[in-house]
Amino acid sequence: MDDPTGEKKRVVVVGGGIAGSLIAKTLQNDADVFLIDLKEYFEISWANLRSMVEPSFAQRSVINHSEYLPNANIVISAATDITENEVLTAQGRLIAYDYLVIATGHSDTAPCTKYEKLSYYQAEHAKIRSANSILIIGGGPTGVELAAEIVVDFPDKKVTLVHRGSRLLEFIGEKAGKMAHDWLISKKVEVILGQSVDLNSWSDDVYKTSGGETVKADCHFICTGKPIGSSWLKETILKDSLDSHGRLTVDANLRVRGHRNVFGIGDITDIPELKQGYLAQKHALVAAKNLNLLIKGSNENALANYKPASPMAFVSLGRRNAVAQILCLPVVGRIPGLIKSGDLFVGSTRKQLGLKS
Repeated sequence: MDDPTGEKKRVVVVGGGIAGSLIAKTLQNDADVFLIDLKEYFEISWANLRSMVEPSFAQRSVINHSEYLPNANIVISAATDITENEVLTAQGRLIAYDYLVIATGHSDTAPCTKYEKLSYYQAEHAKIRSANSILIIGGGPTGVELAAEIVVDFPDKKVTLVHRGSRLLEFIGEKAGKMAHDWLISKKVEVILGQSVDLNSWSDDVYKTSGGETVKADCHFICTGKPIGSSWLKETILKDSLDSHGRLTVDANLRVRGHRNVFGIGDITDIPELKQGYLAQKHALVAAKNLNLLIKGSNENALANYKPASPMAFVSLGRRNAVAQILCLPVVGRIPGLIKSGDLFVGSTRKQLGLKS
């Protein structure tokens, strides 16, 4: 219920990625919002590979939290512990909460400041430009999209992609993965499946694979999966709400099971659906609606339910093409490319945060 003293309820959001940034922005005028994040900016993560071949693209996709959160409190730190009513940061600060939102997604090491992040993209771009041959390790969406970005913008580069799986894009259907494979082959990308790369054997720009092959490359990029960002929760009050994979178990209202004032949103949750940015945004909006209802004292029966999404995925293939799977239907080429690959949803995501596209 609303505080009879007129003070706003405090909502603490841990994690400033896709889901955390949006829920903080949505609630900042209705609650006393604290956003705790390791870095001072939000990044539209599905645009980061474009920023490696076109560093100026990051000027729009890397956004300081203060730009879209004028009415929230921003704490640049890791969260290290949670009690029934407080969050402890790595700086030793205790932040009380009425409601808590966990949105720590996947673990990643990223520069703290926007300037450092933009400088990182400049350095990655220089590495790509100066290389004649490039090795990409990993054939999931990151590896496929990076290979495509490079061969479209730098068609003279020799690109080799090595993937330990039997096919590319294993998170979607086999036909869609085959379409992406064929597209890369058509652009003269060498694709090696069923093998990994031993980086310890790297010498004189020669890499050895687990199958005994050698790959010559001037530089390499590791595009394998990142761990779920929940290890810090294992010694907190939420430790019993983690499943065997380290994901937070949530109910239909997106509340963490066993905790009526704690919500989980984004990739960290156990919701049975593909982990996609646009779904993390949907989580944020449903959870924000429910938090507003709870803050206003509404009956819990009025809370909105989140329905897991049907399978749908878009993987960019450079600036004009993409491969998509919508339900069971795979599509490749300009049509799915028109939906995603040009602006990569950067303009619409900025508008959602109240910023100019």
